[in-house]
Amino acid sequence: MDRVPRELPGARAPHWLRALPWALLVVVETAQFLTPETVQLGFVFAVLPMLASLAYGMAGTLLVATAIMLLLALPEARAEHISSGDLLALGLIGAVSTLLAWVRGRRNAQLVTVRTVAEAAQYAVLPPLPPRVGPVRCGALYQAAVHTALVGGDLYDVQPGPYGVRAVVADVKGHGLGAVSTVAALLGAFREAVLDEPELAGVAARMDRRLVVDAARREDEELFATALLLEFPTRGGGGRGAGEGAEPLAGTGGGPGGAGAEALAGTGGGPGGAGAEAGRGAEAGGADVVGGPGGAGAGAEAGGPGGGGPRPDGGPPVEARLLSCGHPPPFVVGRAGAREVAMESGPPLGLGLTRSAAPEPLTVALEPSCVLLAYTDGVTEARDASGRFYPLGERVRPEREPVALVRAVWRDLSAYTGEIADDVALLALRVDPGE
Repeated sequence: MDRVPRELPGARAPHWLRALPWALLVVVETAQFLTPETVQLGFVFAVLPMLASLAYGMAGTLLVATAIMLLLALPEARAEHISSGDLLALGLIGAVSTLLAWVRGRRNAQLVTVRTVAEAAQYAVLPPLPPRVGPVRCGALYQAAVHTALVGGDLYDVQPGPYGVRAVVADVKGHGLGAVSTVAALLGAFREAVLDEPELAGVAARMDRRLVVDAARREDEELFATALLLEFPTRGGGGRGAGEGAEPLAGTGGGPGGAGAEALAGTGGGPGGAGAEAGRGAEAGGADVVGGPGGAGAGAEAGGPGGGGPRPDGGPPVEARLLSCGHPPPFVVGRAGAREVAMESGPPLGLGLTRSAAPEPLTVALEPSCVLLAYTDGVTEARDASGRFYPLGERVRPEREPVALVRAVWRDLSAYTGEIADDVALLALRVDPGE
């Protein structure tokens, strides 16, 4: 868990405020000394202890009040119009200011404790995502609509299991702190289902049932959530056969075994070469070269199951399975840019229809350098000053590292909109070619 801040923002006064009582003391005393006795500035001294109580604790406020009393008690510095009664009044004001500083310090300490507990609870609901889960590199970013909160109405998670690495990005009804309980319930259902359910449809059904039960308990007929489930199957795991059900991404297939493989703006060539994208050279460390029988030649970006031949590391092609429950489809970000995955969406979670109405999971073949970028509608529904929605697919730039990708998208989104009023979640995933 990241380190929880031990101090509230604003609990420690800025340096200029801490210096202000002393600066005013010098200025007022100098002005009183230089002006005629008819100009009375002594009332300003009464303000300084109160000002010090905002900038200092009990000891600092008492020090300021004592300095004022000592300065005015000196015959050389004391103006003639300041009487002993005035000194007594200033002493009482200093004492009250010191008491207020003590009370403020205790209140700030209590607020720090409450905030620490609240942040620890929020981290327990949505802990920081590790940079790697099994063979999958991860990058995530979360911004709650309530800026003082860490969790809102969006969620993401990546978990390993017996059927591969599975991930979820979801957006529950409502936003802010009122949706945190629903987020916690969905995450719990997802983490349990990852271990038990062999198919993504079963995972979605478990999450759907959780919302149906919670809605009945709360008597809330509109408790629902959109969700995108992703799965990176284990090698040799079950699922569709080679090339079956995969989605083409702007390429043209060619040859046996390449039907339905997903291509990233390329043309297939030769047997099993469907969906390969011609490129120049090979990427160091990622080796986007697919050679040998069934490949597309040097520098090609490989297709998918049964298309594009073996990966450079000798392993099988990378594939991901996607299932949408009313959620926006992800983008595949590669060297040629970003392209939205065209996929069928089922009903949102919470309607009790997931098991019977969920579409078949879509198998997407990925070249090892490609990154899957999932998001919530807080990203694409953000507007600029003229009211135009943020065009994520047009503005995202290729980036191999998931962490760098989500940071780049967030910087661009913040610059585009200025201020974002909705919960925002970004999740970028890439299978490491060396795994």
